[in-house]
Amino acid sequence: MNEDGWQLLEGRAQIEELHIDGHRLRAGARVRLNPSAKGDIFDLALAGQSASVHSIEQDFEGKFHVVVVLDADPGRAIGPRAPGHRFFFAPEEVEWLEPCGHDGAHAKAPLDILIAGIGNIFLGDDGFGVEVAQRLARRTLPAGVRVADFGIRGYDLAYALVAAPDRTILVDACPRGEAPGTVFVVEPDLGSLNTGANEATVMDAHDMNPMHVLRLARSLGATLHHVLVVGCEPETLGPEEGQMGLSETVTAAVDQAVTVIESLVARLLREADQAARIG
Repeated sequence: MNEDGWQLLEGRAQIEELHIDGHRLRAGARVRLNPSAKGDIFDLALAGQSASVHSIEQDFEGKFHVVVVLDADPGRAIGPRAPGHRFFFAPEEVEWLEPCGHDGAHAKAPLDILIAGIGNIFLGDDGFGVEVAQRLARRTLPAGVRVADFGIRGYDLAYALVAAPDRTILVDACPRGEAPGTVFVVEPDLGSLNTGANEATVMDAHDMNPMHVLRLARSLGATLHHVLVVGCEPETLGPEEGQMGLSETVTAAVDQAVTVIESLVARLLREADQAARIG
């Protein structure tokens, strides 16, 4: 154990585990980032974000480095196609988030839930889903819950769905004729995606219509599970003169959407727990 209280287990040349306050830190653990005030501006910008440990490395001077991938990194949701950008932090700059089981192994998340914010930030209220995803990324979420800002990258989201998350929550501005700022939850009819399944799926790379993306994902071989859409009625869907970003009405709805999504996540986890008990 060194002077900072960090212990290299079993003296292995390749670092597999570190003890942190009685916990075992290893690849796959979830942490919150607390960069040192002496860190560079890029590290400080990540303060408070949650991440997963990619690996633990030791440099030639004997110092340990915790290599992480942000939960909010879209590449993390895509999986092997793009594992996400790696960041390096000292062990004292990470805070343990994921509990261990009685045998010291990491508790398996009951569900893999993907929350995908989509939209174009340059088209007024169409950036609603992006803002909600960014807001959620700054909050502490249960293990297994991933938040990603996909913006207008329809193909990236489709490939993330190919990775088959157990549950998916899409967040988007959806015109339905409601009062601007109205937040609602709908469940797409996944059965309707089979219509024209034998036809080639052609989609603009920036087309983020939720049903188009789901259809593309299905054409790429995705097995779509439970999908929900948290939508908001937009007030503006285009660049207004002198206006950048969301309208005041839709901005006021962002916090409500965050609350709705957190309630949905809690419900999905509760249902999964009940099903596991029955099973």
